[in-house]
Amino acid sequence: MKETRRRFSAAFKAKVAIEALKERDTLASLSNEYGIHGNMIKKWKQDFLTRSIEIFETKASGHDFESEREKLYAKIGQLEMENDWLKKKLGRS
Repeated sequence: MKETRRRFSAAFKAKVAIEALKERDTLASLSNEYGIHGNMIKKWKQDFLTRSIEIFETKASGHDFESEREKLYAKIGQLEMENDWLKKKLGRS
């Protein structure tokens, strides 16, 4: 019988990688604790270290959030005006 490949969530991988970075336990003990091969933990740790740079390289998107918020408020206002206009037109007929 063929075994299916286990899939792990990103949150789980990050948790294991952070535990490996703390170096409180050996890879062997982490491997036993989480039921994962040590090489996989080592790979996740390395991926975590190399990709963590991306977090700090990107600009904060606070400005984009504000502009998106303003667009949405403007759209809400427009839709309310159209809704009121339609209510008036339907009330007269």
